[in-house]
Amino acid sequence: MTAPPPPPPPPPPPRSLRARIIAVAVAAAVLATVAVVYTLRAADRAEPAAATSEFALDAGHVYFRGTEAEAGRVARTATPTGKGHRTLGGPSCERFYAAGGTALCLQRRSGIPPKSYALVLDDKLREKRRIALTGIPNRARVSASGRMLSWTMFATGDSYAGSSFSTRTSILDTRTGYLIKNMEEIPLTLDGRRHHSPDVNYWGVTFAKDDNRFYATVSTKGKTYLVQGDMKKWAARALRTNVECPSLSPDNSRIAFKKRVRKGTSDPWRLYVLDLRTMRERPLAETRSVDDQAAWLDDDTLAYALPGTGGRKQDIWTTRADGTSEPNLLIRGGTSPAVVPRASG
Repeated sequence: MTAPPPPPPPPPPPRSLRARIIAVAVAAAVLATVAVVYTLRAADRAEPAAATSEFALDAGHVYFRGTEAEAGRVARTATPTGKGHRTLGGPSCERFYAAGGTALCLQRRSGIPPKSYALVLDDKLREKRRIALTGIPNRARVSASGRMLSWTMFATGDSYAGSSFSTRTSILDTRTGYLIKNMEEIPLTLDGRRHHSPDVNYWGVTFAKDDNRFYATVSTKGKTYLVQGDMKKWAARALRTNVECPSLSPDNSRIAFKKRVRKGTSDPWRLYVLDLRTMRERPLAETRSVDDQAAWLDDDTLAYALPGTGGRKQDIWTTRADGTSEPNLLIRGGTSPAVVPRASG
């Protein structure tokens, strides 16, 4: 018996259906190609992030804000002498400081009025918290433990040299998350009496090792004072006049500050060190006018920024805290120095 012939093949689909099938196939191929390209590009983008995470707060390095040509990015040197290789790897900041595994980066954004942010960073310089601010970043400090942070913003004006400026200083407890947006309301004792005045301005906070005591500058009635504050009692008292931008030594025994020694000039200050036990002050060997909150690299050495040369906006210099040595150029092109000390012992 002869097998029946196979059935005839189905008729080809209409031309419109064939066109749709081809279009679907082409679209699927395009989508597959796009997916591959996206995956490769995503992998490329992940590489810089991994590299950035390697730029950490490592002991024995000096960290600082780079030049405008470097977009103000945080950089570091390989040795505390500043002579090591210069490495960029941190965020762009207007002001920067780091201690105790915590960093504070003040950023500024264009606009009217200008917008700014305080970025709290971890020991890998990764953002943990962002706080919106108003004004122009001016001072930044972190306590030795990394718990307490403070920053000062210029609300009006951009220099302490003139009389028409207003500041706003904040304090953040990173352990509790509590933020004091403006410390002007802290009860102030001046000349043994509670002081009330609408012209009170605070700036340049520096913290003691106990994270409770702090020092700062207060301005009122045309004078500046060094004040000692107590976080738990939330009170401050004036210690002496003509002290600006205090910086407490690592051993908490001395305060470096800028003192106004000339009036009516654009370069009115000179760096001094105050012994908190005897309340005696000593001028440092740096005779140029320093408009900065000096940073202690160790118990014997201070670092600060001065106008640069050769097109550099500012350089970082050092001098001994006992006033016995001439200033030395530490870093060409940089501001906001901070050192991560090596562990003792």
